[in-house]
Amino acid sequence: MLVRPLLFTSVIAASRRSSLPSTVAMSMSASTSGDKQCSGKSAVIFLHGLGDTPAGWSSLEYQLPSLKPSLGQDVHYVFPPAPTIGITINGGYEMPGWFDLFDWPIGINAKDDKTGKIKAVQQIEKAVEKLERDMGIPPSRIVVGGFSQGGAVALLTAYHRRNEGKVPFAGCVCLSGWLTMKDDLQITDEVKKSTPLFWGHGQADDKVLYEQQPHGVQILRELGVDVTDAAYPMGHSSHPKEIEAMADFLERVLKKDSQ
Repeated sequence: MLVRPLLFTSVIAASRRSSLPSTVAMSMSASTSGDKQCSGKSAVIFLHGLGDTPAGWSSLEYQLPSLKPSLGQDVHYVFPPAPTIGITINGGYEMPGWFDLFDWPIGINAKDDKTGKIKAVQQIEKAVEKLERDMGIPPSRIVVGGFSQGGAVALLTAYHRRNEGKVPFAGCVCLSGWLTMKDDLQITDEVKKSTPLFWGHGQADDKVLYEQQPHGVQILRELGVDVTDAAYPMGHSSHPKEIEAMADFLERVLKKDSQ
């Protein structure tokens, strides 16, 4: 039987996502993916979830500054699009996704699509390189984050794949995501000191199970990462209090970097 799990549901995006044709979604992606017209001093790269598009979370560009004005004109927002790929748990049905999924729901023993995840990280690293090349924003002034699959890729990009010699990010945000490729997880001392994490998750999440948050948080804390974690009375979605906490976190890590 063909199953089509919607891993992208969020309070922010629900009212404006499903009616957008693909051409509009791509246009919105281009308008928020960055060029030399913006003179932002820092940047937030945010990755959508399975089956979604950049339009699904692009309202963060306006909602976060409404909560914290410092996250406005001096912060550039980037919403990269995931490639369209076949998803195993959907019987191979193709949809926007950062990597393949083999287990449903997604618990702490879920199988990793290592090849797909590394490709996803490489795509985000290219966006990081573009920000520095075109706008002069180095990784140390960039926060990488995401929802669900996007949160998993954000964690992988910020910690697992940030090897010696790479400049650490200013911070990382994981909303309803999970820690992947744990067996060979190593984090450099510089990243531990420089890249704090905000992790929000729904206590009733039946897609990316809530067990993923305490499990991942414990691993990262034991490795020395500064983690702020919060749980909310919701399923696989987003909560207004979560977005407020995210805004507080972003202001703190980006303000710290500008001092």
